Amino acid sequence: MLDLHGYGPSIFMGAIVTIEVAFLSLAVALILGMLAAVARLSRNRIANGVAVVYTTVIRGVPDLVLMLLIFFGAQIMMNVFSDWLYDNFDIDYYININEFVAGVTTIGFIFGAYMAETFRGAFLAVDNGQIEAGKAYGMSSLQVFRRITVPQMMRHAIPGIGNNWLVLVKTTALVSVIGLADMVRLAKEAAGAVHEPFLFFIPVAFVYLALTSVSEIFLKRLEIRFSAGTVR
Repeated sequence: MLDLHGYGPSIFMGAIVTIEVAFLSLAVALILGMLAAVARLSRNRIANGVAVVYTTVIRGVPDLVLMLLIFFGAQIMMNVFSDWLYDNFDIDYYININEFVAGVTTIGFIFGAYMAETFRGAFLAVDNGQIEAGKAYGMSSLQVFRRITVPQMMRHAIPGIGNNWLVLVKTTALVSVIGLADMVRLAKEAAGAVHEPFLFFIPVAFVYLALTSVSEIFLKRLEIRFSAGTVR
C-alpha cells in the first residue's frame, strides 16, 4: 500500500479541484471559441477584428504569463475600483479575486482562442452544397446553422477539440502558481514537508495520465458518432 504520510486525502481533494477546473475551463473555452469563430467568419469588420486580435494575442503569449497577468492584473483593477468607491462615495468595499474563478476564467480564455481556430477551420470544411441544399428546402439561416452546419462542422472539429482538451488538462497545473490548492500544489507542499518528491509527484502524473487516457476513449467514440454515414 502506498504510504503518503497522511497527505493522501488532501491530495485526493486536490485532484477533484483539478478535474473541476478542467471541465469548467473547457465549457468556457468552447463558448468563447464558438463565438470567436463565428465572429472570424462574419462580414462585420468590428467583430472580425476583435476576434482576430483575441486569437492572435492569446496564442502568442505564454500561458503562464497570461495566468499571472490576468490574476494579478484583475486584482489590481479591483483594488483601484475599491479605492475609487471609497474616495468618491465613502463606500468601504473590498473585492478579492477568487483563485478558483481566476484559474477557470484564465484557462478558458486561453483555450477559447485555440478552439476558435479549430471551429473556424471546421466551419470552412463544411461542403457549401449541403448548406445550399438546406436553403433550397426552405430552411431559415438559423435552421441551416443548427441542422446542417454545426453537425457537419463537429465531424471536422472533434480531432482538434480533443487535442486542445488534452493540452488543457495539463495546463490546469498552472493554477498552483496563483495559490489554488490543486493536486500539484498540495503534492509540492507534501513533498517539501517529507523531502520525498517522487513519492507524491509520480501519483500526480498517473492521475493526469488516467484523465487523458479516459478522454482518449471518449473522444474516439465521439468521433465515430459524428462520422456516422461517412467513409473513414
